Amino acid sequence: MNKSLKWKAGSAPEKNTTFYMIALNAAAETTHHLQPLISDLGLILMTAGIAVLLFKKMKQPLVLGYLIAGFLAGNHFDFFPSITDMKSVEVWAEIGVIFLLFSLGLEFSFKKLMKVGGTSSVTAITQIIFMTLIGYLVGQWMGWGKMDSIFLGATLSISSTTIIIRAFDELGVKGKKFVGIVFGALIVEDIVAILMLVLLSTIAVSDQISGTALLQSVLKLVFFLIIWFLGGIFIIPTLLKKAKHLLSDEMLLIISLALCLMMVMFAANVGFSPALGAFIMGSIIAETTQAEKIEHLIKPVKDLFGAVFFVSVGMLINPVTLVDFALPVLIITLVTIFGKALSSATGALLSGQPLKQSVQTGMSLAQIGEFSFIIATLGMTLKVTSDFLYPIIVAVSAVTTFTTPFLIKYSESFALFLEQKMPKRWVKNINRYSLNAQAIKSVSTWQIVLRASITQIILHTIIITAIILLSSKFVAPLVADTRFGNTLAALITLVIIAPFLWALSLRRVKVDEVEVLWEERKYRGALLMLILIRMSLGLFFVGFLLNIFFSPLVAFVALIIAIGAYQIFPKKLNEQYHKIENHFLKNLNDRENKKIDRRYANLMPWDGHMSFFDIGKESNLAGKTLEELKIREQLGINIAEIKRGDITIPIPTKNERLFPGDEICVIGTDAQVTEFAKYLDQNEIEPSTAVEQSDIVLRQLEVSQEEFIQKSIGQFRGKTGGLVVGIERNGNRILNPESNIILGKNDIIWVVGDRKKMNELTKGTKVLRG
Repeated sequence: MNKSLKWKAGSAPEKNTTFYMIALNAAAETTHHLQPLISDLGLILMTAGIAVLLFKKMKQPLVLGYLIAGFLAGNHFDFFPSITDMKSVEVWAEIGVIFLLFSLGLEFSFKKLMKVGGTSSVTAITQIIFMTLIGYLVGQWMGWGKMDSIFLGATLSISSTTIIIRAFDELGVKGKKFVGIVFGALIVEDIVAILMLVLLSTIAVSDQISGTALLQSVLKLVFFLIIWFLGGIFIIPTLLKKAKHLLSDEMLLIISLALCLMMVMFAANVGFSPALGAFIMGSIIAETTQAEKIEHLIKPVKDLFGAVFFVSVGMLINPVTLVDFALPVLIITLVTIFGKALSSATGALLSGQPLKQSVQTGMSLAQIGEFSFIIATLGMTLKVTSDFLYPIIVAVSAVTTFTTPFLIKYSESFALFLEQKMPKRWVKNINRYSLNAQAIKSVSTWQIVLRASITQIILHTIIITAIILLSSKFVAPLVADTRFGNTLAALITLVIIAPFLWALSLRRVKVDEVEVLWEERKYRGALLMLILIRMSLGLFFVGFLLNIFFSPLVAFVALIIAIGAYQIFPKKLNEQYHKIENHFLKNLNDRENKKIDRRYANLMPWDGHMSFFDIGKESNLAGKTLEELKIREQLGINIAEIKRGDITIPIPTKNERLFPGDEICVIGTDAQVTEFAKYLDQNEIEPSTAVEQSDIVLRQLEVSQEEFIQKSIGQFRGKTGGLVVGIERNGNRILNPESNIILGKNDIIWVVGDRKKMNELTKGTKVLRG
């Protein structure tokens, strides 16, 4: 037994030694390959950590700290630890871009884009066009090449969401009216930046600006965006809801990151940038009921790789280039600050905003940031831009990051100064244009029907095309070896697209409006043409599908059979389509139905606007009537609505009491709303938070009905249930007027009330604005 033990003890080391030697050699090789990647990541994170501590202490933006720290830790300086391999930094920067864009997508959502008002859209588009053109011209003026100038214009046209949000938080201005315009403009800029990445890639590959190539790129992007969005909203929220009881925080995080990277691979395979795929997946997940939880779980990942990205950007800057191009940096910085402030303010003015809000909006958007880095990186990766462009863009971003808080802080003072120095006639014309531009634009019945029909045609055309192409690529090869392979593939595809073909060809849209138009003979021809176009498209797709799998003759015979089938089973197809549509809409609206988003209503054409607040659980205001609190007398604001659980109290009387948990809507100027927020905080243990409420609306009316002329505001409220929060008479404005003021003919009044009651009131009254 001892010999046996001795033999085992002696033989084991020989075998183990061989095994350990192999393992050690493999580990040594692995370490050799991984060392630069790991050591450089360690240096990046150490640099980011030091930057966080220093810049937090100095109360400066962290993005600026990351850039400067990365610049100093690059391999251009000997007095700091330096990176060993620039390739590894580029790898970490690319990974950082992916997760940064994913987190931006989580904050984006396509529904926010659809809700963006005309003011934000006009502001953003005006600024983008102006800065792209100015950037290109400045590049040409400095003697740069065509590609350098194009990429310069693109980088200068996009403002920084990260920097602006941070500045708003630090300055505490999120309750002010112009902030809503800025956020809306940033949403538009984000989607335009994604479009730019695609267009610039097309230009870089072809080395020329080809109208046909650009149009193809745009159509390709639109096609895939719609398919990804529709498919993503239909599938992903459903999967998350079905597996909700199985998902721990760890699993949800892993699944979210896996979905992000899957979309990154898919986007790369169809010819788009990986960043686009990450952004799209983030925007899809943003529509799910798990969005807030995922955003919370992803925050550490976002902060980690956001720091990695910005530090890596700083490390890639060559100081020699900055010294050699110091003058271009100065010129481009001035062009960025003044050009973006001027163009954004002009856009806001054109959209009908007053001078003050326009100037505040313009000065808030006067910087460049993360998307500018990504665009500059794209040019460097594709090797179509010069080496000097990237560090110049980073330097300009660093300077504008530093100036942004000061521009926002002093924008209101500058607006008041500008208003005093401008000719009085100009100021009066701007105010009058602001009022008139915000009047309701009536939409004709024909426009409503036409818009709905075009939407139906575009969406269903893209869905059907995608299904047919996917079927020909994946379904057909699977059944190709069977006896009736083509027939089976065509039949499967036809069954899948059947509901969408029915919706494209035969589904009735805007039935009531169509009936109204049909009564007018001049619209009958146009309506018949719309029906003919839709049916022709349906026939085309059936023929297109069958022609893929059969000869033209067989396709024609099958087409006749398919048309007969669609006539026999319309009810079944109708039910199937509505089932699909209802499932999609439920997924799309679930998050909105379950959680009220925080926002501020911007409805007034002057400084007054609506804001929504919660009364804390332990508040000194609880149990007191509005008469006892004298909020309007002390702070100058009106309480337009109180929401208490499922009960809504529109236009509360002076005897109404406030209770813990009440959600209240107030109307006042920026200064008044800020003071009210402080007032609530002083009287509450829990800080107040803003919430959304959409049942209350504000309407602008002209006093024309005899029953209201020469009646007091109090009498008007008694008859209509509406709260008058503003009057304009002979060019003079009164915000939150006293109840004893008498209304005169042609007075313009702003009335807050229940949506249904206000709609009934406006039927007999001239509506100027809603």
